[in-house]
Amino acid sequence: MESVTAPEPTGASVRIRPEIAALPPYRQGRPAPVDGYKLSSNENPFPPLPGVVEAVSAAANEINRYPDATALVLRERLAERFGVTADEVLVGAGSVSLLAQFIAAASAPGDEVVYSWRSFEAYPGLATVAGATSVRVPNRADHGHDLDEMVAAITERTRVMIVCSPNNPTGTIVTAAEFAGFMARVPADVLVLLDEAYIEFVRDAASVDGRTLIRRHPNLVILRTFSKAYGLAGLRVGYAIGPVPVLDAARATAIPLSVTATSTAAALASLEAHAEAELLTRVDTIARRRDALRDALVAQGWPVPEAQGNFVWLPTGERTTAVADRLFDAGLVARAFPPDGIRISVGEEESMGILLKILADLVRG
Repeated sequence: MESVTAPEPTGASVRIRPEIAALPPYRQGRPAPVDGYKLSSNENPFPPLPGVVEAVSAAANEINRYPDATALVLRERLAERFGVTADEVLVGAGSVSLLAQFIAAASAPGDEVVYSWRSFEAYPGLATVAGATSVRVPNRADHGHDLDEMVAAITERTRVMIVCSPNNPTGTIVTAAEFAGFMARVPADVLVLLDEAYIEFVRDAASVDGRTLIRRHPNLVILRTFSKAYGLAGLRVGYAIGPVPVLDAARATAIPLSVTATSTAAALASLEAHAEAELLTRVDTIARRRDALRDALVAQGWPVPEAQGNFVWLPTGERTTAVADRLFDAGLVARAFPPDGIRISVGEEESMGILLKILADLVRG
């Protein structure tokens, strides 16, 4: 057979958008060492319920078929729960996928996306990919959203505002009163995304709750997920509730068939009464474990802000990398955000004692 010689490279390179070339990819938390604990990804430490595993196994028998592109059955179930129509519910491959859809639908090059910082690390990348400009508003001294400054940052180019409550990674909430005042000042043509990925862990009665705001504002969309409280992080399914015209615009930007049949089956199984009761009991356990952890850290001398997610925030500043490395050496993987702080997920009960011992030594140092 005659051999074929590959052509020599011409030296030309593919043209990549400069802002994308400079954009760091999403960095997942490093894996836990053997016999260690992964406290870096805000995962639910409890294993999946048997009924959820059975539903996923049954759905796996038909993975040769495409899923329902609209996840209609799940949308109907969620619509019944929230008192809306199925058209007012959008299901996506995790809430971060939905965030990307809404930002892409509302923003064009030169437009602005406003959010608090530090907040969810995906926000800057999602804005950049859409061609929009990020406008980061610094958190208050208590690590919460400064909604007054966010409103002050609105310009004629502002298209999207993101409010994260509880805020990832600092754990602070936006109160219902604060959010009401905020919405009263945001122009009606600016899309507001209320990111409530951790809402099930909130125990502060003053917190904003998106379900009480449904249909009150034509520019408000509420985002939630099955990844955290429901323990389906590995299957990627989240949902949005909001006005039909806004959701339809986001549907147009979606990657078709991105929500799998196994994800839908797991979410539906998680919403069954017996399964959900057990899942929410687990959430209560995590919330109590979180509160005990924060109280212990404050007693040690750490300035930990109020925590309402399934994690706590250590504002370690310039010592962030050193503290994270010390935890790693002890078998605890936390999420470091140099030079601001460390987010520590509430994990297995056994990990909490090790964590407190190491941090007690470090705070004395």
